[in-house]
Amino acid sequence: MTLYAILMPKPETGTLPAAVPEKFSWFATLLPPVHALSHRLWDQLALYGLGVAAIAFAARWTGPDAAIWLYILLAISCGFAAPGALRRALRRRGYQPGIHRFAVDPDAARLSALGDNA
Repeated sequence: MTLYAILMPKPETGTLPAAVPEKFSWFATLLPPVHALSHRLWDQLALYGLGVAAIAFAARWTGPDAAIWLYILLAISCGFAAPGALRRALRRRGYQPGIHRFAVDPDAARLSALGDNA
């Protein structure tokens, strides 16, 4: 079971709530730019780009081994930051923070949240 943060849309939009899993994201770790682009996380994409540029710039002085480990650390931090970045992006799009639910998948968490509001 996973803990999901349920974000409620504005009532006039008629869309369903969004369920964001509160767990480490392997997709964001293995493919950070693809994850950011697929979820329209422009701030996370910009920070990732700045991080890669800083690692590439510092690689002259730190050496290639340190640059690889710094990149691995950056990718892992993207995996941990993914749920928070997605919640912030949804809030900027007009979703309001709702409740948290334990569920086996996002659809079950959404249904549970809708059942509470009905």
